[in-house]
Amino acid sequence: MGKITKINTLAQTKFLNLYEAEYINKLGENKKWTIASRKNKQEIDDKFFQGKKDKIDAVVIIPRHIEENKLVIIKQFRVPLNDFVIELPAGLIDGNETFEEAVKRELKEETGLDLVNIDYNKTIEKTYASVGMTDESFALVSCNCKGKVSLENLEADEEIEVKLITKEEGREILKSGQKIDVKAYLAISNFINS
Repeated sequence: MGKITKINTLAQTKFLNLYEAEYINKLGENKKWTIASRKNKQEIDDKFFQGKKDKIDAVVIIPRHIEENKLVIIKQFRVPLNDFVIELPAGLIDGNETFEEAVKRELKEETGLDLVNIDYNKTIEKTYASVGMTDESFALVSCNCKGKVSLENLEADEEIEVKLITKEEGREILKSGQKIDVKAYLAISNFINS
């Protein structure tokens, strides 16, 4: 079994850090791995070397509009793709915010919609999406919302189109060949089959 022996900082930015992990693989060989993380160096050291539990970094929201009985998705410009991608509303957890508080805030900011309730039976409080590259964790939160779409709370760097979709529109999106985040793909598929 591999074991990390040292973490070196390669780059630090406001929202993302890059670390080089030195580790010993199962054959006893010294190896290196690059990790992208939302965590600062102290949080990384605490997690890897002190066994401390790390906090959830972000929320990904699967909202169903209860008045329209439609799934809420977004189409957002993403710099790493230099293009728009179909996604779910999402965002980082601020400070000591609970994931529930982050869901309410991010849903309002990105869509203008109001959180009604969280379906805890369909929510995963901590999961990961790309563990070969990052330790970023997020709560995948199924919820109900209401209200009218508004983009007045978007940040300057957010370019978002909100879509409330029917099952048929979801089928068309999945067949369209548009760029789509895997979490949105799975949420739309689940919505279609529910």
